[in-house]
Amino acid sequence: MLHCFRALGVNIALDVLSGAVHVLDDMAFEALTDLEAGRDPRPALLVKYAEKDVDELLDEIEALRAQGAILSEHDYSGLDIGKPGIVKAMCLHAAHDCNLRCRYCFASTGDFHGERSLLPLETGKKALDWLVAHSGNRHQLEVDFFGGEPLMNYDVVHDLVLYARELEKKHDKHFQLTITTNALGLTDERIEFLNREMHNIVLSIDGRREVHDYMRPMVNGKGSFDEAVKRAKKLVNLRGDGQYYVRGTYTARNLDFGNDVLALADEGFEQLSIEPVVLEESSPFALTKEMLPEILAEYDRFAKIYLERRKNGPWMNFFHFMVDLDGGPCVKKRVKGCGAGNEYVAVTPEGDIYPCHQFVGRPGYKMGSVLTGEFDTEMQKRFAANTVLSKEKCGKCWARFFCGGGCAANAEAFNGDISKPYDMECELERKRLECALAICAIEKLGAQADEEKTV
Repeated sequence: MLHCFRALGVNIALDVLSGAVHVLDDMAFEALTDLEAGRDPRPALLVKYAEKDVDELLDEIEALRAQGAILSEHDYSGLDIGKPGIVKAMCLHAAHDCNLRCRYCFASTGDFHGERSLLPLETGKKALDWLVAHSGNRHQLEVDFFGGEPLMNYDVVHDLVLYARELEKKHDKHFQLTITTNALGLTDERIEFLNREMHNIVLSIDGRREVHDYMRPMVNGKGSFDEAVKRAKKLVNLRGDGQYYVRGTYTARNLDFGNDVLALADEGFEQLSIEPVVLEESSPFALTKEMLPEILAEYDRFAKIYLERRKNGPWMNFFHFMVDLDGGPCVKKRVKGCGAGNEYVAVTPEGDIYPCHQFVGRPGYKMGSVLTGEFDTEMQKRFAANTVLSKEKCGKCWARFFCGGGCAANAEAFNGDISKPYDMECELERKRLECALAICAIEKLGAQADEEKTV
């Protein structure tokens, strides 16, 4: 399977099964577009180009085909996937409460459609014990302290970090710890601790002041932008080379979301992500099919500005435009996707286990409890089998080995089936990936040209 497209002024062909990416001149692009459609490219090419040039091009395409770099054929059916694995990652809900009242919150402003609560220390310890017990021989484990707002339960987060370090020594494990926070609870003491202990820190800020303050008000209704940015800046400035992301959400109210990314970059943040909101169409903030042309055009517009900024400054990194063509995930990882419900679970303040944070509270998706030790291995098998290779829709999609089949929670919410991907998510993923591949190609070609100049 081939996917030929134009983005940012560049002709590109992605060989889907091998993952090879080719930057093309116009003649090669026309030839591969015909081959992608099952047509013989020679007659149309001879109308525009010299026979000698056409013959050379088609010979080159055949040579690449023989190398498995174009129009490749790979049989992935023999991959050892689709079976339950060990659990290696956990989203640990430190708080089902929040000091913000975000208008689009999937977690019902932090309570996950239930009672507001905080994770007890002993329940948190049992959750970490449970992860160790289910991790087999896996050395590297991942835990994300999540909410609600986890800093509302900072003392427990602090003590659980120390407990995790004890478990490392006892069981020969290493915890990569992450925290996702709106930054309002950051103090000098907490910043010092989190910067020392957290492998990654996700800071929730939506972009421009007017966008953020409207969508993310405090409990008293006042805006939270100034405090969030001030505290987040302090953490980032003291973090040095430590990993972080400033993560926002765009809705129907800010379809020019590229300006929100740029506003955050202008505040001095370099690692950025703005995610599309996922809401029922009845919500005034929902993204609908009618908005899709405007959203796709915005990705194109922002991608051009992004390229210019990365070249001439100030430099920034946008999560959805990142693609690693040299050392990215292995084939098994690409096919299995995020691992929700199989290698990754979420645990609530009550100790309940769910496939991921977005499934928390959904009827029929409780997998067990870290307090009792029960775990629904049949549900784990169902999620483990939910791979790219098992999804009918994914079999026809050129982007499947980059997105991993999409979000199971979104599929269940919109289609009632974890194996039927959410259409809007697919459309946006394909667009972002085209931009990302074009950006990667342009930057690689630019780097090569710079090297040649210095030789």
